[in-house]
Amino acid sequence: MIWIIFIGFALLSWVVQMQLKSRFTEYSKIPTNNGMTGRDVAMQMLHDNGIYDVTVESVEGQLTDHYNPMTKTVNLSHDVFYSNSIAAAAVAAHECGHAVQHARAYAPLKMRSALVPIVSFSSSIVQWVLLGGILLLHSFPYLLLFGIILFAMTTLFSFITLPVEINASQRALAWLNQSGITNAYTHDKAQDALKWAAYTYVVAALSSLATLIYYVMIFLGGRRD
Repeated sequence: MIWIIFIGFALLSWVVQMQLKSRFTEYSKIPTNNGMTGRDVAMQMLHDNGIYDVTVESVEGQLTDHYNPMTKTVNLSHDVFYSNSIAAAAVAAHECGHAVQHARAYAPLKMRSALVPIVSFSSSIVQWVLLGGILLLHSFPYLLLFGIILFAMTTLFSFITLPVEINASQRALAWLNQSGITNAYTHDKAQDALKWAAYTYVVAALSSLATLIYYVMIFLGGRRD
């Protein structure tokens, strides 16, 4: 039964990724009303929110866009940075939404940032701890319990990420509409693109929760034996 769930999540993740790429490919062909590029959109949204200490930079890769609160940089992939499409505008505004969250001390973002060092450490060793815990379940069951606690931190991180990403999209869409960068026709396209991007985080969080439950079941089953 558990393998059916895992396969189901894998297929769901693939479908969401394919839909996301399809939407961005489609909306990358639709220009913004005023021809603003992703960089232009990012700079204007930051300044409209009174943020002048965040830089906007171009980074390599596809869909590698992110905001780095440590360096206060909005990093946009090459296609987003230079493109004047609705897809680029939506992505750029979304990443600036994180910069606005940072400037406004948005609680879930602060919580997620605080968890980054812990999750980075957990992710580096958790698979080995879980494997060792399963192999030594009957002789040293608390090793698996330790692995479950480590994995639970990554699951918690995934769920805290959800409101952070959704809120950033809400800020982005509201600003795109207010600034006139999107209109009645293009606003729905920007919203759709960000919706599918959000789905990737939802699937990842649910998949992580299912995996956590699986390890808990193994631990409880070993304790009963």
